[in-house]
Amino acid sequence: MNSSDEGGYVHDPAAFDEDGERADVADDDSTAEPPHPEAADREFDWRGWTVVGMIVLTFIVAPAAITFWPPDVGYRFALLSLPLFPAVLLALTAVWGTTRP
Repeated sequence: MNSSDEGGYVHDPAAFDEDGERADVADDDSTAEPPHPEAADREFDWRGWTVVGMIVLTFIVAPAAITFWPPDVGYRFALLSLPLFPAVLLALTAVWGTTRP
């Protein structure tokens, strides 16, 4: 909670000149209501499908690769690296896909 939520005085240093006197400041939209999230242009586009593809890779392809991994090749790689790399890629893709301007 900040002081603008309480309806009280909020100090604005830009409202004063170099002598400390209150300067006339043009009224801005700082008290205007923020736009509703549904008003933003957010559709399930190629970014969403990229995240879905990474989910499929992480939850279907990586476990299948572990299951079908040949026993004579090291299981340490299969049990550590095969789930780790898709999980990191999924996390990075999810952050990239949801942080839009």
